[in-house]
Amino acid sequence: MDSAKIGQFLSDKWDTDIVPQLVDYIRIPNKSPMFDANWVANGYMDQAVDLMERWAKAQNIPGLLVEVVRLEGRTPLIFLEIPATGPETGDDTVLLYGHLDKQPEMTGWDDDLGPWKPVLRGDKLYGRGGADDGYAIFGSLAAILALQEQGLPHARCVILIEACEESGSYDLPAYVDHLAERIGQPSLVVCLDSGCANYDQLWCTTSLRGLTGGNFTVKVLNEGVHSGDASGVVPSSFRLLRQLLSRIEDENTGRILLDGLHTEIPAERLEQAKRAADVVDTAIFDKFPLVDGLKPMSDELTELVLNRTWRPALSVTGIGGMPPLESAGNVLRPETSVKLSLRLPPTANGKACGELLKEALLRDPPNGAHVSLELEKASTGWNAPAMAPWLEKSIDDASQAFFGKPAMYMGEGGSIPFMGMLGEKFPGAQFMITGVLGPHSNAHGPNEFLHIPMGKRVTSCVSKVLFDHHAASLRGETSGSPVAADSGTRHGGHGCC
Repeated sequence: MDSAKIGQFLSDKWDTDIVPQLVDYIRIPNKSPMFDANWVANGYMDQAVDLMERWAKAQNIPGLLVEVVRLEGRTPLIFLEIPATGPETGDDTVLLYGHLDKQPEMTGWDDDLGPWKPVLRGDKLYGRGGADDGYAIFGSLAAILALQEQGLPHARCVILIEACEESGSYDLPAYVDHLAERIGQPSLVVCLDSGCANYDQLWCTTSLRGLTGGNFTVKVLNEGVHSGDASGVVPSSFRLLRQLLSRIEDENTGRILLDGLHTEIPAERLEQAKRAADVVDTAIFDKFPLVDGLKPMSDELTELVLNRTWRPALSVTGIGGMPPLESAGNVLRPETSVKLSLRLPPTANGKACGELLKEALLRDPPNGAHVSLELEKASTGWNAPAMAPWLEKSIDDASQAFFGKPAMYMGEGGSIPFMGMLGEKFPGAQFMITGVLGPHSNAHGPNEFLHIPMGKRVTSCVSKVLFDHHAASLRGETSGSPVAADSGTRHGGHGCC
């Protein structure tokens, strides 16, 4: 394998083909179904699917199968199959994953930027969804093209691009079951939907947090009343809501108070967090657009890494029942609603945690207020299985070849429900979970961007791993898993991706 040629081929492919496709993709407001109830009628999801389908079919890959699979009442899924370049690997399969749905607009974009307005500024492509996760289908096929351009072998590859990941991937299990025979039994899963702590080396994800939450409402009146008349007599719905949330979270520290929402952090993950903190240093918080003078939640960098990867945390991501400031009168409002997003430790059961949240918030409501919690999410996180020696070496070699630095391993604070599902269905599979969402890229927020050089290098690393996977398959090293998937440990003490 000529790494320099691989890198040059993929750099050219990105510049001349992939980036222009992503520019067109960013223009499409294909929000995930949770954020666009009329997604079918609006047709934006189909536009994104059509763009990717046309591009994939135009790629010069012998035997490439591209199919849009549509199950009744569900978001579409793009299924791609690339045959092995030689018979030696038999039925061995690599599964590559990504998604094409997007988060909603969010406020706060710079005046010259916007969620559906692609802007190229230096090495960055601004706009919603380019890095999360529009580039995945392009990067996956390009990595395979780079191998074939050099005449290098690879195993059979299957690519799944789903359309409801940002809504919790609720359609994906049905598609995985529907396509089970066609997917086969992958020995390696590659996911390009994760993050990186810097743009200087390859980062692989060792764990993902789970998620639960939904719309929480406290109601005290059937209609608004004069605040001068009612205040001091009728309790404020906002105050009662604040009181109830204090059952969940310590308002002074942010620590989650329910013991059932915490899990023990494996010793190896603790060690990984220390190493990651040494490399990332203050970028663990400097990467965020903090207001002047704001201090992070801890002075200990390792604690900050653990807070965002292995500890539960509550965010209020939306509010209802409050008029905008310019139209707020002297009225005691009848109710207050908030959208709760509760991140969970990787090994916590999402459904059980959702029930704990519900019980804590709904029991014995103060003053007899009417309270309700409509759970929208309940997804369990993921803790990586042990890594096979061949994959550990391949990932590090790839990082050295295309970045000039060793690979790093760290948990991520977000959720990719697909990973837990794949871990259960294919307990013998190895995982390479990586991505381009690094400092200031601001996925889900304003001014989101794709760091193009990172995309090129990550794609090159995938090519290297696919090439090494083929060699390992010939040696019989890709079947089975050295340690059970829920062990929380991995070969060699580095962590897993």
